[in-house]
Amino acid sequence: MLQMQRSIKKPISISGAGLHTGTSCTMTFKPAPENYGIKFVRTDMGASPEIPATTDYVIDTSRGTTLGIGDAKVHTVEHVLSAVVGLQIDNIRIELDGIEPPVGDGSAMPYVEKLLESGFVEQAEPKDYLIIDETVMYHDEDAQIDIVALPMDDYRISVMVDYKNPALGSQHSGLFSLEKEFVSEFAPTRTFCFLSEVEALADQGLIKGGNLDNAVVIVDHEVKQDRLDALTKKLGLTDSISVGKNGFLNEKSLRFKNEPVRHKLLDMIGDLALIGAPIKAQILAARPGHKANIEFAKKIRKLYQQKKLVKKYQNVKKEGVVLDTNAIMKILPHRYPFLLVDKIVDLQFDKKVTGIKSVTMNELFFQGHFPGQPVMPGVLIIEAMAQCGGILLLNSFPDPSEKLVMFMKIDNAKFRKPVVPGDQLVMEAELVEKKSKYVSIRGKAFVDTKIVAEAEFMAAIVDKENKEAQQYD
Repeated sequence: MLQMQRSIKKPISISGAGLHTGTSCTMTFKPAPENYGIKFVRTDMGASPEIPATTDYVIDTSRGTTLGIGDAKVHTVEHVLSAVVGLQIDNIRIELDGIEPPVGDGSAMPYVEKLLESGFVEQAEPKDYLIIDETVMYHDEDAQIDIVALPMDDYRISVMVDYKNPALGSQHSGLFSLEKEFVSEFAPTRTFCFLSEVEALADQGLIKGGNLDNAVVIVDHEVKQDRLDALTKKLGLTDSISVGKNGFLNEKSLRFKNEPVRHKLLDMIGDLALIGAPIKAQILAARPGHKANIEFAKKIRKLYQQKKLVKKYQNVKKEGVVLDTNAIMKILPHRYPFLLVDKIVDLQFDKKVTGIKSVTMNELFFQGHFPGQPVMPGVLIIEAMAQCGGILLLNSFPDPSEKLVMFMKIDNAKFRKPVVPGDQLVMEAELVEKKSKYVSIRGKAFVDTKIVAEAEFMAAIVDKENKEAQQYD
């Protein structure tokens, strides 16, 4: 795998109709600087809004992967992203004057050919690989979908599907080298669907740009010619369609014996591009689809964001410590004697954080609470949990040093046991709900695995200079 970041040499365009919307579009690939990432740009809209290619901007996965931000949308991005990632491109600006990329022949090959024609430029910055060092799993019981990422110092994907259709049956495929296999073995594979799906999509007014030149249609039920003629008219096709002896409409031949599962793998490469970083892992997937791919990619992206945060603030890696005191002070504004978190030992991005406070007799508050019988004030235990919550929330922002977490409300506070010098306070803060402006957190504190305090918080995240923060003081 490449070590340095990569972009393309020169702008290059491709035009055509979109698969689902049927609208015409010219898509232009343009070079981008180091650390730019992959971004789609709607040049036909005012201010040319940019949509970063990450899971944060996925708005639909029903018949493909759609990205959106505000009123700007780009449908069916998975084949384009697969071409970009398959060619190990890190930084690229993808401009469109329409809502959906040209479908081409239903594969990623038209995009690959254009990108190869443009050529590549090795850039000065190293690739920001996410190295999977622990097993990550996704399971959907109802759909019987399983996806797992295993540690590996490379990038491999294996996919298995069972279509329960005589024309296809069970299929599996694996990609073991992007450099050697992607362009020749996977990029040419076309999108496919079952006849029953085509009929349903046509009734919904979708696949307006679909035809038998850009999709393989598998016949999954008996159908009479008059119904096929009606479908031909509904799709606006000029040529008639018929059921082939091989189980495909118009006797369509496959480019590979297992082309459908290879295309599933192609889709997965594109969807996993939305992690926002190249990864080193072995991916195993059973019966994947866009929805499952994106849910899995979200889990991996959170892991990436978490590792990026730790790497940014934790200079020296310590066994059993995610963030030490020095790292915490780069995130939180609190200082002695009001910094009440010594270290973070577990961090699940946007989900849960576990912090430690070692309570000693040297604490300033023990001078008056209470002389002769020191007890940590309950309000400070609440504050310690709240500071853990602040770390959990502020890690969601690119520059947490510019933000403050202002707690607005505390509910259901309970104190179970006193906390005294010599105790080690273990605090958990869990994100309950996150809205555009406010968040809810549930906090618990333990000593020797026994709960000593708990509470629920509501907070607002504000800019440090924001005068609005003053009303929450």
